[in-house]
Amino acid sequence: MGIKWRRWALPAAPLVLVLPAAAGCTGAPDARTEPTGAPSTSPAVARVCAEPAAGPAKAPAGAVTVDPAVVGDLAAKTDSSPANTTFWLRPGKHRLAPARYAQVIPKKGNRYLGAPGAVLDGQETNQYAFGGSAPDVTISHLTVQHFVAPHDEGVVNHGSADGWVIEHATIQYNSGGGLMAGNRQRVRASCLRGNGQYGLNAYKPTGIGDLVVEGNEIVDNNRDDWEKRRPGCGCTGGVKFWAVDGADVRGNWVHDNRGPGLWADTNNNDFRIENNLLEANDGAALIYEISYNAVIRNNTIRRNNWVEGRRSADRGDTFPFGTVYLSEAGGEPRVRARTDEIEIYRNVLEDNWNGITLWENADRFCNSPSNTSSGDCTLLVKDADRCAQPAIATAPLHSDCRWKTQRVDIHDNRFVLDKSVVDCTVKCDRMAVLANYGTYPDWSPYKGDRVAEAITLEQHNRWHDNVYRGPWEFVVRDPSRVLAPGQWQGAPYQQDAGSTFQPQGGG
Repeated sequence: MGIKWRRWALPAAPLVLVLPAAAGCTGAPDARTEPTGAPSTSPAVARVCAEPAAGPAKAPAGAVTVDPAVVGDLAAKTDSSPANTTFWLRPGKHRLAPARYAQVIPKKGNRYLGAPGAVLDGQETNQYAFGGSAPDVTISHLTVQHFVAPHDEGVVNHGSADGWVIEHATIQYNSGGGLMAGNRQRVRASCLRGNGQYGLNAYKPTGIGDLVVEGNEIVDNNRDDWEKRRPGCGCTGGVKFWAVDGADVRGNWVHDNRGPGLWADTNNNDFRIENNLLEANDGAALIYEISYNAVIRNNTIRRNNWVEGRRSADRGDTFPFGTVYLSEAGGEPRVRARTDEIEIYRNVLEDNWNGITLWENADRFCNSPSNTSSGDCTLLVKDADRCAQPAIATAPLHSDCRWKTQRVDIHDNRFVLDKSVVDCTVKCDRMAVLANYGTYPDWSPYKGDRVAEAITLEQHNRWHDNVYRGPWEFVVRDPSRVLAPGQWQGAPYQQDAGSTFQPQGGG
């Protein structure tokens, strides 16, 4: 799975509050460098890494007390206790047995509550902290750190069990993903910090439904820089979502991650991404890729994509590497959701490397060798093998065998760019709607410029009623066609009706 990026050749503003200027990511010292950024003015977002909520100082009535002085006490008492038991972890550093697979295997309905100062430490030896398939487990007020999950795996809820609640937790400095997800999972008011790959990897082989990610601080993840170790893996970021049907992602502070902040990749549907602060991520703030139907609103998105955007420009790449990047993703009324389009509105995008890019790879479709998503097909065609000649050349498969960037409505946003802040002169100032020239495979029915024509003029993608401050340009059809605002608003594109432009000013 994974985007393998864009592969050109080959294939009214939200409420603003003033927050304290203290660093947003302090706490227990670690050998690695901490990010130093802090929000200045922003929506009301979580600063939970610096200010974690304290757990219960005394054991709740009926709880089993876990002793940090006894190695393996948590796993042993979990094994010997019935389902629906509450465990209270005393202050101190708790350790599992010194073995790779000594993780805790909860039973249905178990609750794990940390006292102030309770830490479960993997000692760089244990791969997982909590695993198994038991549903409806709660973990709260507990720090989980220094576990060594493998690539693409996670430390907490390793088995992607259903109905887990993770709240007021700190999951930090682990390898792999700090946290996996299952159906009906709730991740609230937690600090997902400094993990080697993802803060949260929302993946389950059978798919996930009804996921809530709310009020978390998601910071400094992908410390192991997996895109550098495995170029083109599409396996990095603060949070990665795979085949999630129904997600609310709200009120999070997603910042200073290496790679993208939020990345929904492969047949996600029905997302609401709202009231988040997405800032200072090395890559895009948000990628929505080969997925469907989303509302993206009331987010503050600033200073993202400076590292990856600049790297792209410095190597001479003319692709408009977007801070909000939709890749083969759009609205589809036949896929049930709370909306039948992708609506992007009432967001503030400030001093990012580029703005919103709508992209469609003409060579990427079901059953094509250029489909990088491990043989997946669209949600409209269950059997990818059907997407072959001669059937793919005719309706309905000609349309249904490809993910389309369509029905995207971008309105009432504020786009602010001061190039002196971003420290750039070119290639950081673009909105885009484009595709490549279809060439591959030889049996493809999408060769030539038909996909570029469709995404630009035929698939109901439109910008309107936005506010622009700064020297914005607009890329259409392909990277070589760069327009000034007047050309963008004129025929045949007729974009940004009702929008205002102030080319010289930020603010």
